[in-house]
Amino acid sequence: MNHKILIDEIENSPNKIFHCHFEDKIDGIISDEPISADLELKSLGDFIEVSGNVKGIVKLECDLCLKEFDYNLDFQIDEMYAKNALMDEYGQETELKDGQFITDLNGEDEIDIYDLLYQSVILNLPNKKVCGINCNGDNFTKEEDLSDPRLDVFKNIKIENG
Repeated sequence: MNHKILIDEIENSPNKIFHCHFEDKIDGIISDEPISADLELKSLGDFIEVSGNVKGIVKLECDLCLKEFDYNLDFQIDEMYAKNALMDEYGQETELKDGQFITDLNGEDEIDIYDLLYQSVILNLPNKKVCGINCNGDNFTKEEDLSDPRLDVFKNIKIENG
């Protein structure tokens, strides 16, 4: 499935606004169901604005107990692309306003929605992944011996005062 939108498609759409629905699995993002997004791509002269909503359920590993759990994604995208190269001293990305960056298309004639969604999903995952409010990190049974046998040599050391 092609997830690239041609700039010409946006330019030739009514009011220079192109609507796009994405529903697919994304490599590197573990999920049972596809990630879905309803996006609007709008031509603003030298820039293309991509906005919309992304939803899906991804599988994460709890940082405390290491069990897999479902995490509900539901967030807004608001990205800007420069059609023509930005001034050289700015590099690949330039901050437009606080927290919003412009990605330079470097003369490319299309926007890769797949890549945009991959990056957006990764950035919207929680820093601390916890399966639930009551998780206390107990994934080991009390009887399980977690000692390192390599350290047994230190058990019989006697320390004398003096």
